[in-house]
Order: sequence, then structure tokens, then C-alpha cells
Amino acid sequence: MLKIYEYAKCSTCVKALKFLDSKKVTYQKLPIVDKAPSQTELKKMLTALKERGGSIRNLFNTSGVMYKEMKMSEKLPTMSETEAIKLLSENGKLVKRPFVLSDDVALVGFKEDEWKKSF
Repeated sequence: MLKIYEYAKCSTCVKALKFLDSKKVTYQKLPIVDKAPSQTELKKMLTALKERGGSIRNLFNTSGVMYKEMKMSEKLPTMSETEAIKLLSENGKLVKRPFVLSDDVALVGFKEDEWKKSF
């Protein structure tokens, strides 16, 4: 089952859900602020991101208020991946959204061209 962690007030998440609905994709919608992705899910996503040239930074909602309040741009470069994953799993507001995961799909953020390749 495809899981999509989203935030109802996020316009990007709304677009992503409309995209999935238009493709008739079945998914489980999870409120990212109330239930952040698990450390296991975050590690799986990070592995997929690294395969595409990404990094731990790509998991963070760098434009979010929480990211800025916590001064994560200063802290992140010196954090271990383990520390960053733990922090993300404890605070869904820090996680870039939408966060989409299944056995064969791992996407973070909504880029329609990228999503068309997966769905």
C-alpha cells in the first residue's frame, strides 16, 4: 500500500493528492504533523534519494517555519545521518512533504514530471 504523508493546508500536498486521484492510485493518507514517518521509512527514503544523487538535506522542509526557528541550516551540516533521521521522526513539521512511500516508490516533494515516471 502506498503511504502519503501530507499536510492538509499544504498546496503542494493538495496538488499531489489530485495527481494520485487522477491516476486512480490507491493510497493511505497520513497527517505528517500528527504522525511523522518512522526512522525505518526515513532511512528507506534517504537510500532512494542517494541513488538519485540526493542527500539527507532533501528530507527536510527547508522552507518551513520550524526549520528556520530551529536554525537547521546551521545545525544540519554537523549532524550525523542517525541524528537527523531521529529528529525528523520526532517532528513531522521538519519533513519535506508530501512524503510518498511504498515497496517500489519513494518520492519526497511533488514534481509532476518525476511522479509521472512512478505512476
